[in-house]
Amino acid sequence: MKILVSACLMGESCRYDGKSNCIGLQDKYPHLTFVKVCPEVMGGLPVPRSGAEISKNQVITLGGDDVTKEFAKGAQKALEVALKNKCTVAILKAKSPSCGSGQIYDGTFTGTLIAGDGVSATLLKANGIKIFSEKNLEEFEGHLRS
Repeated sequence: MKILVSACLMGESCRYDGKSNCIGLQDKYPHLTFVKVCPEVMGGLPVPRSGAEISKNQVITLGGDDVTKEFAKGAQKALEVALKNKCTVAILKAKSPSCGSGQIYDGTFTGTLIAGDGVSATLLKANGIKIFSEKNLEEFEGHLRS
């Protein structure tokens, strides 16, 4: 089974701040094949880059730049990778304006979370891909057993 995964969760230093969020997925699930994506980089954004949040259906950086087009382009590319690899499940970075699922930051850059999905998570879900995050791996494991 191939699982789409946020590249930062696999140890790639592609987060906005140039760091990673490696959580040892390959060690935890050696029987799975992980297909890494970073929609933000795939959309043309550099590493490092200014932090961004979703506000009024736009993705805006802390400096006020509108990066909605880059996020949308990256989401489309991530979907293409998922479809090409027949991924029906993804593990994406929680709270991210691209990959967050269920909760994202509210666009005020105050650390306030609201219900919602990131740009890529929204597109992937709309195309039937089941989304998990590093915060709900127990649910992911349950899905694998079902």
